[in-house]
Amino acid sequence: MQRRYITVDVFTDRAFGGNPLGVVLDAEGLSTEEMQAIATEFNYSETTFVLPPQDKVNDAQVRIFTVRSEIPFAGHPNVGTAFVLASRAAKAPARLRFEEKAGLVPVEILSDGGNVVGAELTAPQALQRTNEVSAAAAAACLSLTAADVKTNRHAPQVVSVGLPFLVVEIASREALRRARPDAAAFARTLAEIGRDVVYFYTRDVPASEQPLDLQARMFHPGASGLSEDPATGSATAACAALLADIDPARDGELRLRIGQGVDMGRPSLLLTRVRKQGGAITSVHVGGGCVTMMEGTLNVPGEAG
Repeated sequence: MQRRYITVDVFTDRAFGGNPLGVVLDAEGLSTEEMQAIATEFNYSETTFVLPPQDKVNDAQVRIFTVRSEIPFAGHPNVGTAFVLASRAAKAPARLRFEEKAGLVPVEILSDGGNVVGAELTAPQALQRTNEVSAAAAAACLSLTAADVKTNRHAPQVVSVGLPFLVVEIASREALRRARPDAAAFARTLAEIGRDVVYFYTRDVPASEQPLDLQARMFHPGASGLSEDPATGSATAACAALLADIDPARDGELRLRIGQGVDMGRPSLLLTRVRKQGGAITSVHVGGGCVTMMEGTLNVPGEAG
C-alpha cells in the first residue's frame, strides 16, 4: 500500500527557510515501529502521522516522531500538519483540533486573500517551571562562559507547556552566534535534570534583525550526535510563557516576534501570544507561515498494494 506524504517548511514564508517537516497522510494501520522507521528515513527533526480521531468531535489524531523516538507534543509539527490538512480541504477550516499524547491541541488556520498561509497552535498544558541549573553549567553546555549568561530575569530553568526544555537567556547576540554544543557538558548537566535539550535566546537584537524581539537557537540530540533545530515552536511557546509569567503585568497579552535558525542558514519567524488574567497565564500560542515543498508516496515493506 502506498502512503501519501507532503513535506513543508514551517515558520517561514519562503522555500528553504524555517524547519522542514514530513507529514504522512493515511497513516492508519502503521505500527509504531513502522512510523519510527519512516521518521528516521525522512531524517527531519520531526515527522507526523495523521490518523482518524478517537473522538469524532476532533479532526485527527496526530503522532509525532523524531529520528530517535516518539514525543508527546511539538510546535512546528502541529503548525505544519494543520497547514497541510487545511490546504488540501475543499473548504479551508477556521481551526482544527488534534489529539496528541500531551492532550488536545487546538490550531487556528491563518489565511491571506483566501489562501492558507500558516497556522497558530494553543499549547496543550499549563506552564510548568521545574529544575534550575547554574549559569556556569548552562554556559558549559553551549561552550560559553558564565558571563555570557544573564540571570537577572530568570535563572537557566526547565520550562514546559507540553514538552520540557532548559531555557537560558544569553547576554549578547555575539555570544548567541558563537555558541556550540558541548557533548560532555550536555551529558554531565542535562542528565542530572533528566533533560537533553537547551533552548537559548537573547534580547540583544541588532537593528539589521529588527523588528524581532528575541533571537534564539536550540541544541538537541540528532541522528548522529548533538544537532541544531532551525525553528522550535514548543520551546518558543514555553519560553514566551516563562517571560509572561515573570512579567509584572497581571492582565493582558504579551506578544513576541522571535527569530531562530538565522545562524544556520534557515531563518525562521515564530509569533507568540501569551494571555494573562489576574496574574495567571490563561493560554499560550505560537504560530507562523508555512510553504509546501514536496509531495509523493512511500512504500512500507510487507504491505500489499
